[in-house]
Amino acid sequence: MLVISTREFRQNLKKYLDLIDNNERVIIQRGKDKVYEISNEVRNDRFFDNPVVQERLAKSIQSYSEGKTVKLSNEQLKDLLGI
Repeated sequence: MLVISTREFRQNLKKYLDLIDNNERVIIQRGKDKVYEISNEVRNDRFFDNPVVQERLAKSIQSYSEGKTVKLSNEQLKDLLGI
């Protein structure tokens, strides 16, 4: 993992994008309190590549396709979420 400044990133953009393409984590520090991570779009998604998440998502899509859903009003949704 590399932590670099925005100036360093701008001056060596190709270098850091190539590192990202090679699965290197690049963290960009902007000022004292802002941090960004740039990732390759093709890189595996830690959430959606999880088989359990994929199965639940597939079941949810199928339920929706079969009309097995319920539309909640804003009040019902707020009540469900406890807000």
